[in-house]
Amino acid sequence: SGLMDTWLDPLRALDASGDPIAEIMAYVRRKLEMSREMPRESRLFANEVLQGAPRMMEGLNNDLKPLVDQKAAVIRSWAEAGKIAPVDPYHLIFSIWSLTQHYADFDVQVRAVLGDGHDPFAEAERFLTDLFTRRLAPHG
Repeated sequence: SGLMDTWLDPLRALDASGDPIAEIMAYVRRKLEMSREMPRESRLFANEVLQGAPRMMEGLNNDLKPLVDQKAAVIRSWAEAGKIAPVDPYHLIFSIWSLTQHYADFDVQVRAVLGDGHDPFAEAERFLTDLFTRRLAPHG
């Protein structure tokens, strides 16, 4: 479906030949940007999954899973080559999803807690850049 394709495009763009940390951080930024630009679609996707994904199960199995498997293998190879710290690639991807989509799905809560005068997305980008860059830095 169109929504599934839109959803998967940021992960499709993760380039196995690029610099590993730069590629992962670009993915984080694309997901955050999608949360900023398409909050309604993010919530629709979340609600569908919360309901057991009745209309999307085929897309999850046939589109999402093979793509995640492929990109997880890329991330695993980067870790095995010592280009990033050892990390479970699936849980890294889940953490990126949750730490970016949260700002769309829980926008009202985020803004209520931060109060006026905050740009949640700019602040999130700074925080997540620090968080993931530190976590992924190769131990040397």
